[in-house]
Amino acid sequence: MSNMKSLSLIVAPTSSNLNPKLRRRQNLIDRLEEQRELAKDPYYTVTARRWIKDTEGVKQLIEVQKHIKPWWRKDATGSLYMILKSGLKRLVLDKGMTAISVGTPDNLEGVIVTLLAAAKAGELDGALEKTSFSSK
Repeated sequence: MSNMKSLSLIVAPTSSNLNPKLRRRQNLIDRLEEQRELAKDPYYTVTARRWIKDTEGVKQLIEVQKHIKPWWRKDATGSLYMILKSGLKRLVLDKGMTAISVGTPDNLEGVIVTLLAAAKAGELDGALEKTSFSSK
């Protein structure tokens, strides 16, 4: 019992993973990081793990390459625009505005870095909250 008395016992703090607002923010930040890597390398993939059953019915954990779809597109004039997503839904950034004008491909990484900074500062939380409530 003397060993236990030498330890500092505390009440476990609540995890930020339980807060839905912070979980949505972190998910958006993770997806934007993937978009930044995809902007640098068009063949960028993520390794994911999947459980499959083989022919005998035995489950095996395998690694598969997950293709990342770009969030940017070209418009009719040839300039790029970017759409932010939460799950399968587009984020409404301002009244009816769902896209960000990027211009040339050279500006793409800079726009993504700016969006990452905005997401980390919590500036996109309102758009994330509206998207999550509109899905119900």
